[in-house]
Amino acid sequence: MRQVYFDNAATTKIHPEVVEEMMKVMREVSGNPSSSHAAGRTAKSHIENARKTIAKQLNCTAAEIIFTSGGTEADNLVILSAVRDLGVQRLITSKIEHHAVLHSAQEVAQQFDIELVFVNLKPCGTPDEVHLEQLLQESSVKTLVSLMHVNNEIGNMIDIKAIAQMCKSYSALLHSDMVQSVGHYTIDLEEIPVDFIAASAHKFHGPKGVGFAFVRKNSGLKPLIFGGSQERGLRAGTESVHNIIGLEKSIQMAYDRLEKDRAYIEGIKNYFAERLLKEIPGVKLNGNCAFTDKSTYTLLNVWLPVPKEKSLMLLFQLDLKGIACSKGSACQSGSDKGSHVLSEVLPSESLDKPSVRFSFSTYNTKEDVDYVMEVLQEFVGVTA
Repeated sequence: MRQVYFDNAATTKIHPEVVEEMMKVMREVSGNPSSSHAAGRTAKSHIENARKTIAKQLNCTAAEIIFTSGGTEADNLVILSAVRDLGVQRLITSKIEHHAVLHSAQEVAQQFDIELVFVNLKPCGTPDEVHLEQLLQESSVKTLVSLMHVNNEIGNMIDIKAIAQMCKSYSALLHSDMVQSVGHYTIDLEEIPVDFIAASAHKFHGPKGVGFAFVRKNSGLKPLIFGGSQERGLRAGTESVHNIIGLEKSIQMAYDRLEKDRAYIEGIKNYFAERLLKEIPGVKLNGNCAFTDKSTYTLLNVWLPVPKEKSLMLLFQLDLKGIACSKGSACQSGSDKGSHVLSEVLPSESLDKPSVRFSFSTYNTKEDVDYVMEVLQEFVGVTA
């Protein structure tokens, strides 16, 4: 049976070159980076070189890159410390953020008794910039805005530079979960006046369990995890050297191959979208998936016109056919709740029918699309 992996927004296959680089470090670099002897200094130098590599790709300083266990920890670090330590009294976000942001926002609002405000969404699901500016205008208290660059379920993109400039003009801090965009888009942190971002290696063919927070210099942020003085005092604990090197290699490869890879993946997405709209009557693309300038080139969120009772078996049937995809974000697996993103974006009558996220990488082919189309047509009841 053919195997098709169309769940790259959940995680990506590690590049073989990344694995080789990590294996080399695990074999040859045994010291603790905090130790002062030669073995420790060697490990430390690997970490600092990786920090410089990442900073160069994002056009920021190495001191502004803080290694974490991934995007979730980075989001938590920023949101908790901004409220606890920077005097933030108001947090503006949207109802379609990743749960790493939403649940953190709800927790700090309750724990520190701050105001939690949700920006309105446009019909397509993108945060409304006009309403955001109104919210910024109506209060002078210290405010943190947290809006993701690329939505992990429907792929919508915000104009991060414009929103960053808006926040700056009202003296608001801006945090952006960039887990779905770092490694897939050029991010110039000198040009974009964002204060904090979160990123994760496994979204761009690196290892799981490692990511980073960008923390703009002199922000005043304080640690979430206490212990040693690692990571400029912002993240205690012995650094995972081999994972950090895997992150370095994967981000290098992502940006070295960005233009070529983007063109290839965008071709896969467009080919799939064209076939879906042409060959499955009544199918819809959720959010801004149909527009490459307003949505990431890496995913499609597809609404399928099948009855509710049949839709419950869709992912099971796709899995039986060797197709890996996602009904909601991977972080919701095991939960019987529907997608919080789609519940905000789709009309209530559409929520009874299935929406499936298909997400792509350079390891996919048009033949993969052809196979998935055959399976979908059979499931929906369309004769080719």
